[in-house]
Amino acid sequence: MRLAMKKNGFTLVELMITVAVVAILAMIAIPSYTQYIRRGNRTDATKTLTLDAQALERCYSQTFSYAACAGAVAGAGPSVEGKYTVTITIPDPAQAAPSYIISAVPLAPSQVADTACALFTLNTANTQYAQTNAAAANTQTCWGST
Repeated sequence: MRLAMKKNGFTLVELMITVAVVAILAMIAIPSYTQYIRRGNRTDATKTLTLDAQALERCYSQTFSYAACAGAVAGAGPSVEGKYTVTITIPDPAQAAPSYIISAVPLAPSQVADTACALFTLNTANTQYAQTNAAAANTQTCWGST
């Protein structure tokens, strides 16, 4: 009488089913994770704009001119985490009331693909604004209100 030998291991079909399940999970998880990272990186823009506005206001309280402060603000150039390019625009004080507009546009490849928030701005009146890459307003989403 011959005893049946027990075979250990996986069949090719079992292995292919496992690979298919993992592939389906990856197709769902990777885009969600990428969107999560983009949303998280938006705080780099909002944080940098807020810090630059505070620095401009501190400087203005000492010099009574934003023009004297633009070069002294540390955030002019790349953002704190390097995900955005920040620019500070100060109109000619002889032609307008003292004011500024701070803007941030994506710099890092991960954020350039963020079409929902392609531009962030903050002005003297602390008015927050953001727009999509199609120039549609998207302030609530980009500044974190929703």
